Amino acid sequence: MSWLIDPFAEFTFMQRALLGCLAISLGATPVGVFLLLRRMSLTGDAMAHAILPGAAVGYLVAGLNLGAMTLGGVVAGLIVALLTGAVARFTSLREDASLAAFYLISLALGVLLVSLKGSNVDLMHVLFGTVLALDNAALTMLCAIATFTLVTLALVFRPLVLECADPRFLASVSRWSGPVHFIFLALVVLNLVAGFQALGTLMAVGIMILPAAAARFWATSIGGMLAVAATVAIAASVAGLLASYHAGLPSGPAIILAAGTLYLLSLAFGPAGSLAARYWPRPHLDA
Repeated sequence: MSWLIDPFAEFTFMQRALLGCLAISLGATPVGVFLLLRRMSLTGDAMAHAILPGAAVGYLVAGLNLGAMTLGGVVAGLIVALLTGAVARFTSLREDASLAAFYLISLALGVLLVSLKGSNVDLMHVLFGTVLALDNAALTMLCAIATFTLVTLALVFRPLVLECADPRFLASVSRWSGPVHFIFLALVVLNLVAGFQALGTLMAVGIMILPAAAARFWATSIGGMLAVAATVAIAASVAGLLASYHAGLPSGPAIILAAGTLYLLSLAFGPAGSLAARYWPRPHLDA
């Protein structure tokens, strides 16, 4: 078992990377589950690209500075979320089309801004992350965002679940409908920014959505899906970091590919709605 334990026992950078991935797994995957339940999975992908120009502006102002890039990413994500809602409300364009337009503009603008000042190496760091180079400030931020996310979800859990099931009913019996929606979008942006610090813009949404999608094939309750999604994310993080260490692979893509592999296995063999459950159902026991 030395190949499994030694990298984390001997090297501080592997320990930091593991801690950062654990924080992201615990904070981002519950948000991913609710994105899945609300049929907003592609919204997470769009918002991941929307934070790029803000992070790029922070990079232009202060270089690879954690605080500046984080603040810029949060502001850019919230601006895109508000603009998307405003366009959908005041024009005939639907919200999904508006979001697609804004995220494409944001992605192109962010890549252009980073390219103006930085090198190709800097651009690769922004797009694909540096999980093996997390410092104390980054780890503190990741753990703080994960803690804030879990506490906030605990406070708004019931109205959030009800909005997933029947948003019109929630709007008719409570004033929480609008605030919960914007609180949830803020959590999406925060966790994408957290994932951006470790996995990069293009990979941040993967650790949010893939474990949630895999959990759908193992559990039917929301609590079960939350637990399974976090477990899948943690397992993918460990497997990806080990593959990165032993095979010399890029750490961010390795983690997302590990999560993708677990999703495909769940799709094929999970007990709840998978291919195996549909085409090779278990025989019912006779009384």
